[in-house]
Amino acid sequence: MSWEIDSVHSTVSFAVRHMMVSTVRGHFNVLRGHLHIDEDKPANSWVEAEVDATSIDTHNDQRDAHLRSAGFFNTEIYPLITFKSTLVEHQDGPNYKITGDLTMHGVTKSITFEAEYSGQSLMGGVQRAGLTAKTKINRKEFGMSLGAVAEAGQVAVSEMVAIEIDLEVVQQPAAEVAAAQ
Repeated sequence: MSWEIDSVHSTVSFAVRHMMVSTVRGHFNVLRGHLHIDEDKPANSWVEAEVDATSIDTHNDQRDAHLRSAGFFNTEIYPLITFKSTLVEHQDGPNYKITGDLTMHGVTKSITFEAEYSGQSLMGGVQRAGLTAKTKINRKEFGMSLGAVAEAGQVAVSEMVAIEIDLEVVQQPAAEVAAAQ
C-alpha cells in the first residue's frame, strides 16, 4: 500500500548535548514524503522523505539562526535534508530496521533507523498508519564541524545527535498512485 506523510501529525526531532551537561532539543516544522508498506514482504517496502532544514525550531530564534548558518546546516545552499531507504528488514513483532541514504549539508551517508510500526486505523473514512524511528548520527560526518571549545576546554556541542521520527501516514487511493507514476 502507498502512503503519504501527514505532516500535521508527524514530527522529526533531534537532541544534542550542549556543554556536555544538558540536552538541547529541537524539531523541523516542514516535512513531506511517501512510503510503500508491504506487510507480507517487508523487503518490498520503502520510504522517501524530505525535511525543510530552514524550518528548524529549537524555541530560540538566535540559536535557530545559528543552526541555519554555514557552520551547521548552511540552509542557503542546502535547504533540504532527504532520506531514501535502500533496505527494510523485519526484526520481530512491530520492529524493523530501515537502512537508507541520508543526505544533509551536501553529504550522503548510509544510516539505519530502528523503527516500530504502530499499525493502522480507519478514521473518517481515511486509512492511517503510524511509525516511529530512531537513530544517532555524527554531525561531523555530514560536514557540520563547528564545535567551539568552551574556555573550560569542553566541547560546546556534542558530535552525536539523536534523531527521532514520529510519522502518521495516510493511505493513497490507487487512482492517485497510478497517476503519480
